[in-house]
Amino acid sequence: MSTRSNDQGRAYEYAWMKTLYKVLRERRKTRIVDNSSLHANAKAWTLIDKKTQQTFIISAEFAIDAVLEMEPRMSENDDDELVLEFQKDGAGIKGDVRDIVVRRDNIKWEIGLSIKHNHDAVKHSRLSYKLNFGKEWFDMPCSDAYWNAVTPIFDMLKNEKDKGTKWSEITEKDEKVYVPLLQAFIDEVNRACEKDKDMPRKMIEYLIGKKDYYKIVSRDSKRLTLIHTFNMHETLNKPSKDKDSDIIVPVVKLPTRLVALEFKPNSSNTVEMFLDNGWQLSFRIHNTSTKVEPSLKFDVQFISMPMSVLSIECKWN
Repeated sequence: MSTRSNDQGRAYEYAWMKTLYKVLRERRKTRIVDNSSLHANAKAWTLIDKKTQQTFIISAEFAIDAVLEMEPRMSENDDDELVLEFQKDGAGIKGDVRDIVVRRDNIKWEIGLSIKHNHDAVKHSRLSYKLNFGKEWFDMPCSDAYWNAVTPIFDMLKNEKDKGTKWSEITEKDEKVYVPLLQAFIDEVNRACEKDKDMPRKMIEYLIGKKDYYKIVSRDSKRLTLIHTFNMHETLNKPSKDKDSDIIVPVVKLPTRLVALEFKPNSSNTVEMFLDNGWQLSFRIHNTSTKVEPSLKFDVQFISMPMSVLSIECKWN
């Protein structure tokens, strides 16, 4: 991610924090936790121009009512304190993708928001000569068969790196690199699935997070804010003392079976994964640098998600 898009992402998170605080403090006792993430996001906010700041605030303002409607406990005027907190940056590595946590400690209740600016990528992952993706993704170290398949490919790439070779100078990249690496990936996922029946669930939890949340995506050019609901563990959409939400947030079933994992038709750099309960993903492998490295990036995207993941469009009038 470029420095500019990283700053914009942080600034958009800050716009949401500002908007939440402004709206909620008028309704109830509210506090923002002072931490390093707050300072980093506040700094990013000062680095963007006034017009972009205004766009980000508009994006948050037109979506906040939908969030408050789904979560009556946020604006419930009780005597306790509502806390707004930016997560520390390392949380995502541990499977918690929420950027902002909203909580009320006295009733042991919290919800989270994952805030995205102009992109909807699931997770940036890699395959490399040392990265044990099985251990990281579904807590099962990669097999010797996997390492035996990929090590010669990465050794060749290391050798080319030492020579200063550019990716554009590698002939037959598809046949020598992409296809065999992806085939090794397919074989390893299938092996893991045979050993651990919970592997499909663990894999999706690695990609989308283990905790429930609302994913908020700003599409500036379309003047639109999207809200996706990820209510896997039934912690979202709880009623307050005097209000049930008019919007019902369904429970999302995680997958239990890997149905198919295969190359996308007519593609040598993308595989598609089909799971039960409505989950479908694509994994596109690609290089991100001009010069050869023994590491390749995975761009992971959803082809489709369960119908129970609501997608709410908030247009900026």
